[in-house]
Amino acid sequence: MVEPRVLVAYCDRLLDADRFSDSAPNGLQVEGERPVQRLVSGVTASAALIDAAGESGADAILVHHGWFWKGENPCLTGIKGRRARRLLRAGASLIAYHLPLDAHPTMGNNATLGMRLGVLDAEPAPGTEGLLWTGRLAHGCSPDALAGEISERLGRQPTLVRAGRSCIERLAWCTGGGQGYIAQAAELGVDAFLSGEISEQTTHQAREYGIAFIAAGHHATERFGVQALGGHLAERFKLEHRFVDIDNPA
Repeated sequence: MVEPRVLVAYCDRLLDADRFSDSAPNGLQVEGERPVQRLVSGVTASAALIDAAGESGADAILVHHGWFWKGENPCLTGIKGRRARRLLRAGASLIAYHLPLDAHPTMGNNATLGMRLGVLDAEPAPGTEGLLWTGRLAHGCSPDALAGEISERLGRQPTLVRAGRSCIERLAWCTGGGQGYIAQAAELGVDAFLSGEISEQTTHQAREYGIAFIAAGHHATERFGVQALGGHLAERFKLEHRFVDIDNPA
C-alpha cells in the first residue's frame, strides 16, 4: 500500500509536472479515505469510470482528463456534483495528469501511440514541449492504407483528408485535441499528420499545406499513456492495477 500523496509526489517527479502551464490541475484532485492498494486507470473521470472503479474496490482512480478545467464553473453542481458524490461514496482518490502525460518520453500518450503504430525513429519535435512527435513508417504506403492500419490498431475508423503525396513515409502526430499543430507538422516536411480530433478548418489547412490528415479519435489516441503509467506504478509500488476503457466514439 502507498499513501495517495506519496504516489502523487512520485508521479510529479516522474512526469516533470511542474514544467507545464496546463489548463487543469495535475496531481491529486480529490484525496480519498485510505492508502492505495487497488488502482484503476481510465481516460476520463466520468461517472461510468467512477462507478466501475467503485465496483472493483479501487482506492484511487488515475486519469488523463480529470476535473476543474480553467474557464469552467468550479462549483460542484449538476454533473460535477453527481460525479463528486459517487467518488466520495467510493472513498477513492482522484489523480489526473494532462499535458505531463501527453509529453512523457516513454509513457506519454504521444510516445505510446507511436509505439502502438510501429513508428520508427519516433521523437518529439523541437520547441513543442513533447506535444508534437515525428517519425517514419516502416514501409511507405498510401493515405488510405495508413488509415486502414490505424483503424486496425486502434479499433476505430478514422477520418481521412487525402492531400499531398500518394505515398506516406514521414508522419507527425499529436494525440487528443492536437489538430492545431498541423502548421508546425507541415513545417517539418512530413507527408501526413495524425491527431485525435478534426476541426472545420483542418481540412482546408491539410489541402493547402499538401499533407494528408487523419483524425483517429480523441479517446482512441489517448488510451495508452494512462495504461502505461498505471502499469508502471503497479510495478513500482506493488499495486493491483486495472485499466477500464469506457467507450467513447469522439
